[in-house]
Amino acid sequence: MSDLTVVSHKGKLVTDSREVAEMVGKRHAELLRTIKGYEGILAERNFASGDFFIESAYKDGNNQTRLCYLLTKKGCEMVANKMTGEKGILFTAAYVSKFNEMEQQLDTSQLSPELQMFNGLFQSLAKQEMETKKLAGEVQGIRDVVALNTTDWRKDARQLISKMAQSRGGFEAYREVNSEIYKEVERRGKFDLSRRLTNKRRRLADEGVSKSKRDKLSKVDVIADDKRLVEIYVSVVKDFAIKHGVDLQKAN
Repeated sequence: MSDLTVVSHKGKLVTDSREVAEMVGKRHAELLRTIKGYEGILAERNFASGDFFIESAYKDGNNQTRLCYLLTKKGCEMVANKMTGEKGILFTAAYVSKFNEMEQQLDTSQLSPELQMFNGLFQSLAKQEMETKKLAGEVQGIRDVVALNTTDWRKDARQLISKMAQSRGGFEAYREVNSEIYKEVERRGKFDLSRRLTNKRRRLADEGVSKSKRDKLSKVDVIADDKRLVEIYVSVVKDFAIKHGVDLQKAN
């Protein structure tokens, strides 16, 4: 299950109803009906629905304006309270963790400029140390480090997967390598790419996108929607390339 994207909106931390729908395995249209029902009940009892749900909009694949909601932490709690089983547990864990993380980040903004500077410096140094240790482990015994171009990661990944397939005996191994990479991405990120692909196709169907375009979607298109997924995918492809002795410089 992916982390929610939580952002600050007019002083409130919120997440998008489209992400919530995907995470809990519901059609977005179904979640919208549920939220509208909650709004009606809240209004009858003189509760401020804006403390839970904030009406918003987005452009779909056909550039049509569509309704969505921004859910506060309270809004997520209300959705989670109606859920049972594994999905409810995982969604609760995801939104609580992400909102708490963002709240802690906002707390640092209340520090004096001097303390903010030292906090930023500390975080930067810690990140550099972690990246240095990780890089050292990856390049041990490897002559050339595989470096994917993050601005064109799809093309670079295809080249590397093709080289790996060739090392296994030919083009027929391409799907096999691809499948192994997807499985490792799911294992590291705790994602279900097939489910996310199905949800994406359903969401685009709700938005009026043609079936032919929906059928052309692949798991890579799902990965492209999530920055964290892209990072995991790039890392996995790189690790597989190193394991197969493939060098991006030779692949180009």
